Amino acid sequence: MEQHYSRRRFLKTTAVGAVALSAASYARVIGANERISIGQIGCGGRGIGAHMKGVHEHQDTQNFEITAVCDPWRVRQEMASATAKEWYGRPARMFSSYRDLLALKDVDAVMIASPDHAHTTHLKAAAEAGKDVYCEKPLAMRLDRLKDACDAVKKANIVCQIGTQLRSYPTFTGCRELYKTGILGTVGRIEQCRNSERPYWYGYMKDVNPKDVDWKEFLMDRPMRNFDPVLYSGWYGYREFSDGPVPGLGSHFIDLVHYITGAKYPKNSVCLGGTYTWKDEHNFTCPDHVHALWEYPEGFMVSYSTNFGNGSGNSFKIFGDVGVLDMVNWNAPILTAEGANSKKKGPIRGKNPVEEVQRPDHFLDWLQCLRTRKTPNASIEAGYQHGVAVIMAMMSFDSGRRMVYDAEKREIYPG
Repeated sequence: MEQHYSRRRFLKTTAVGAVALSAASYARVIGANERISIGQIGCGGRGIGAHMKGVHEHQDTQNFEITAVCDPWRVRQEMASATAKEWYGRPARMFSSYRDLLALKDVDAVMIASPDHAHTTHLKAAAEAGKDVYCEKPLAMRLDRLKDACDAVKKANIVCQIGTQLRSYPTFTGCRELYKTGILGTVGRIEQCRNSERPYWYGYMKDVNPKDVDWKEFLMDRPMRNFDPVLYSGWYGYREFSDGPVPGLGSHFIDLVHYITGAKYPKNSVCLGGTYTWKDEHNFTCPDHVHALWEYPEGFMVSYSTNFGNGSGNSFKIFGDVGVLDMVNWNAPILTAEGANSKKKGPIRGKNPVEEVQRPDHFLDWLQCLRTRKTPNASIEAGYQHGVAVIMAMMSFDSGRRMVYDAEKREIYPG
């Protein structure tokens, strides 16, 4: 009996299982015995160390191969290709431009770990090429591009997982189920302080030979200028390519706020910050201190702050009037009655570990959805929601004004 089923033959023999699928999704189902071909766009620390490594951990149970890699820096292309050879016995094809990788007919899905300014371009192009996608956060730096990319994903009906992987932690899913019980009472504030002694972008600076880099491919639509190895390798610290800690780190927090509480969009946002500690010859333009606030129609305020001058004072809490959910330790969140309204005696006594709710990790969830065509845990809607929130905050940061979101019109206004 033939052991390998082509996609066409599989589709002809699995009509019963297609009842719950739309016609478009059904046409994309991949057979259980068919190997999925994956391309990696962006081969830096996230691309190789998180994306490629993350899916490879499921190699024994999921039939796939990383067959193509793309990065403007030849050195990273070669590292990614060599890693693929070590795992699969043959090197992945190497490209400088995402266009060449997406033109490959035999690539079924791509993982995007490019710089922040390129996410929406790569995501939209992948959707228009009919490729399923795993795309890093923050999803976008501009609202118009966020809408264009999300609309393209929906139109193409592809499987799209956004890289807010914390929502797939068993601990945070446990927090979500606990929140639903109402045990915290009336929630009025959710906050995270995520601090460090120095900005994370300093750790990415490298000595890069300009001869090894496709500089135009990196810049994309940004103005041309002479090659700068600090700008290229430390792009996290420059506003042209990244908006700093609110979208870079705070997008995880905002996504968890949405995941745990069920909220979708803030009503408004204000944000202040600047460079107060790390003033040096690199002239990084992303703030090393920043504080953003959002109001939600559900009736609570959300606060995110970063202090990149001192690493103390980290916190992550949901405050209710009869309980506190302390999630600063991602692997061991705790429920307490600390600071609760003494007149509202609830059922919480002492410190209580939150019961985990097991689920597939973020990469396994995506890999499974490539075959089932189900919606991944961090859907394109979830990505759009965190994108709106962080873009609102950065628009306030730049303008000094409060920003309001109109969900029906999908527009952000001063207000």
